[in-house]
Amino acid sequence: MEIRETHPFDLTPGEAAHLQEALRTRVRLTGDIGEVTLIAGVDASYAKGSNDIHAVVVVLSYPDLAVVERVAACTETAFPYIPGLLTFREGPALIRAFRKLVSEPDVIFFDGQGIAHPRRLGIASHMGVLLDRPTVGVAKSLLVGTVEEPGPGRGSTAPILRDGETIGMAVRTKDRVKPVYVSVGHRIDLSRAVDLVLSAARGYRLPEPTRQAHLFANAARKTGVGEGRQTALLPPDAPGEI
Repeated sequence: MEIRETHPFDLTPGEAAHLQEALRTRVRLTGDIGEVTLIAGVDASYAKGSNDIHAVVVVLSYPDLAVVERVAACTETAFPYIPGLLTFREGPALIRAFRKLVSEPDVIFFDGQGIAHPRRLGIASHMGVLLDRPTVGVAKSLLVGTVEEPGPGRGSTAPILRDGETIGMAVRTKDRVKPVYVSVGHRIDLSRAVDLVLSAARGYRLPEPTRQAHLFANAARKTGVGEGRQTALLPPDAPGEI
C-alpha cells in the first residue's frame, strides 16, 4: 500500500503536540466512502518496559468478515508512552506495516481515538491524514469528553460530548458488556462509522477487524514475527473474548 506522506517521529513531546495542532486542520469529518468490500483493523503490542513496537494490519472482507490479509512489522522506539501522543510511539511501526499491505481497504479501524482527543488528532485521525484513507477510532476507554451510559442492549448508543459538541459515540456492541468509544478518524461521518462498527461486531465487545488485529498483534509480539506478509500465524478465531 502506497503512503504518499509522512513526517519525522523523533520529536520531543512538545514538538509532537505542536505538529498535532497543525495536522488537525486537515482532518475531514465527512466523506462518501461508497461501497465497502474490505475493512482493515489496526493494533500494536509491546511488552511492559520494552521499546519494541509490534504493529499489525488485518484486512477482512465485508460483510462476511473473513480474513483476507495480515501483515506485521516491528520497530524500536525511543518515544515514551504519553496519553494523547500515541501515534509518535506506534506510528513508525504502523507505517512500515501498511507499506507491506497488498490489499486496498475501503475503511480502516484503529484501536484508539479519532477526534475524541485533546487536540482532535488521535491515532485514527493522524494516520488517516497520512494514509489519506477513511479511518475510524474504536477505543476501549474514554480519553476526553463526557458520556452517559448507553442502554444495556446491543446497538444502544450515547453521544460523547465536549464543550457542547458531539465528538464521538459510546456504542454497545454486545448485550450488557462495556461499550466501545467510536469517533471519526478521517474522511467518514460519525453515523456511517457507528453503523460499520456495529455491523462488524459479531458476538464480541470489539468489532471483528480490531479484534483480529488485537489477537494478531499479541501473537506477533510473543513469537517475534515482524517481517513479511503473514496469513496463517493464528486461526481466524483464536481463543479469548475481547
